[in-house]
Amino acid sequence: MTQKTLHYDELGVTPSDVYAQIGYRDAVPDQATQTEVQALVDDMRRWLRPQFCYLTVPQLPAFNMGPIILRQLGDSEAYSLFIATAGCEYDDFMARLKDDGDMVRLFIADALGSVVAERCADCMEVSLQQSIDKLGWHHTNRFSPGYCGWHVSEQQLLFPLFQGHTCGVTLNDSSLMLPIKSVSGIIGIGKKVRKQEYTCGLCNMKQCYKRIKPIAPICT
Repeated sequence: MTQKTLHYDELGVTPSDVYAQIGYRDAVPDQATQTEVQALVDDMRRWLRPQFCYLTVPQLPAFNMGPIILRQLGDSEAYSLFIATAGCEYDDFMARLKDDGDMVRLFIADALGSVVAERCADCMEVSLQQSIDKLGWHHTNRFSPGYCGWHVSEQQLLFPLFQGHTCGVTLNDSSLMLPIKSVSGIIGIGKKVRKQEYTCGLCNMKQCYKRIKPIAPICT
């Protein structure tokens, strides 16, 4: 099991990442929005502590992931299961914004939290690759319950494999993660596997986060 707590600055989040998440994509928002984004970033930088953890298993767990994911994992020699989260502090912050009724800040903070969780998962991939470099291994894309035909209810099979070491992330009765800005899933590792373009053409999930162009983190 590998677990790490990060500082916000290690994630490499830029204002453009947040602008894209709230719908601006390649456009630049008005000055008021830019100022609000920066103010939230300055606030979160002081207390936000995202975390990730991952463990490696030699055999594919008995998940019902569907053909898209199974095809991508086909040449794997082992499998890494992971959890990455923006953290409980983030959820507490969102609750305070909701109580204050500041819907603009709440909307922007929600977008920022999504970016943080994904960048934290990116840092997990960097750490994973460093750990398998000595074997001459590579890793696949990461795949999560709820995407690519893998039903979200299978979180209930994934989480027990961590034996309680889940970076503080829990599941509710609907198999959704708490803190809400968290990512979990599986990555294939081995000599013959490669990270490829996500097969979005085979998936009808229009709001999938992988349809947003990824940006590399700066974590090492």
